[in-house]
Amino acid sequence: MELREVEPPRDRRVRRTRAAVLAAVVGLVTERGTTAITVSEVAESADVSRRVVYQHFGDLDSLLLEAGLDLARRELLPRLSGPTPPVDARAETLAVARHFAGHRVFYRALFTGSCAFALDRGLISLLLPVNRQAVEHRRGLSDQTAEDLAAFITGGAGSFVTSWVVAGAPDPETFTDRLMGVLSLLLEPR
Repeated sequence: MELREVEPPRDRRVRRTRAAVLAAVVGLVTERGTTAITVSEVAESADVSRRVVYQHFGDLDSLLLEAGLDLARRELLPRLSGPTPPVDARAETLAVARHFAGHRVFYRALFTGSCAFALDRGLISLLLPVNRQAVEHRRGLSDQTAEDLAAFITGGAGSFVTSWVVAGAPDPETFTDRLMGVLSLLLEPR
């Protein structure tokens, strides 16, 4: 399974097909609480042929990975400030927690399934630019140290989120406060 940046298809029909297939994956995994689904079930749920699923995604693990990353791209990234410094770091951290809590069953299945490592790497690559901007803004860094610190924070926070989701993701507010407490130790001047 290869992690690659996916360029959005230009053809409207292709975009609709991909969206239907990815929605079917999210729906099936959420309904069952497991990644033990088949391409045939996905194809039937999306009202496409198995061949179409294989043409677009290659194999089931790649399909699961893309469904997880697509959900984060569509629903989570727009809630984050992106290229500008975060207006409210707690609000952005809470948005992350609410996203994963809201899709806990789906992400738990992925975090404990065969695509877990690739999903972890993919989510880190999505969130790293946001965290790099925050590090540069808060610490005044703009070199390799900023990149390294952002990677450290993103990977550590990702591990923290994964553990929280797998364990039950009870309360996004409490989790956010815990994560903000750890981040403040790393980012606040003494």
